[in-house]
Amino acid sequence: MSTSTALADERPSASPPPKRRTSTAKRKQYRAAYLFLLPFFVVFITMLVIPLVYSGYLSLFESKLIGGEVFNGLGNYVRALTDPLFLEGLGRVGLFFIVQVPIMLGLALFLALALDSFRARGSKAVRLLIYMPYAVPAVVATLMWGYLYGPDFGPLAQMSRALGFGTPEFLSAENMLGSMMNIVTWEFVGYNMIIMYAALRSIPGELYEAAEIDGAGQFRLAWSIKIPAIRPAILLTIIFSVIGSFQLFSEPSLLSIIAPNVVINSYTPNFYAYNLAFVNQELNYAASIAFLLGIVIAVLSYLVQLGAERRERRERRLA
Repeated sequence: MSTSTALADERPSASPPPKRRTSTAKRKQYRAAYLFLLPFFVVFITMLVIPLVYSGYLSLFESKLIGGEVFNGLGNYVRALTDPLFLEGLGRVGLFFIVQVPIMLGLALFLALALDSFRARGSKAVRLLIYMPYAVPAVVATLMWGYLYGPDFGPLAQMSRALGFGTPEFLSAENMLGSMMNIVTWEFVGYNMIIMYAALRSIPGELYEAAEIDGAGQFRLAWSIKIPAIRPAILLTIIFSVIGSFQLFSEPSLLSIIAPNVVINSYTPNFYAYNLAFVNQELNYAASIAFLLGIVIAVLSYLVQLGAERRERRERRLA
């Protein structure tokens, strides 16, 4: 056998052509994926990006009786930052967030831990009952609580008078914010509980078994294993609560009908922007307030996430 023939036999066989078939199949997969994603991008661009850009465009102009739309630059933003009605509403929802969110999330965490520990009998029925208020539309929930809060014919007022305690003023200027906190807590405890409970169910059971062997009780399990393991879920509920608190709208808009002297048109920034746009016809100024509110929400959400990341880094260093 010649040397050339031996070398020819030792050469690796040429790569088969299926690579082209594979690349063609991948292209088809990419096309199919883009087709499935196309409806989302269409809705995202038409319902969010375009309105956002248009709102930003409106915020840079001012509508005048003589001259029509006039470029105003950042004038509307300067006006908003010096507007006492906007600042009061912003402070009001800030207080709402500081007081209501810890109560709501603390109660949701307690219920999630109780259900996860199997101490509550009929946990499926209990979960459904706790979650049910979230399925009730915010408008219906507010109207229902508005009826319960009523000073004349509300059941709570009638029970209080029957017991000799007088008529509670749930809708007074001093108690209105607390009444709204109660409505929102009733609505969203179940939603946040489900998020935390789902995170708890994903914790490996081996961790519990090892801790129980070491003699850890239910409280120790919750504090040392369960709560640290579901911190991402708790962080998610906090961010959702930041967004929801500063976008408070349905509750003040409906309670303003029941107590118009207490819930004024600027009670919350979102309600204020709505009244400016659709009642006072100040679309440009309303757009600037909406943008400022979005910036506040984004900054607070970022600070919450940054604080959580720093805490994790600190704990890793200590460990």
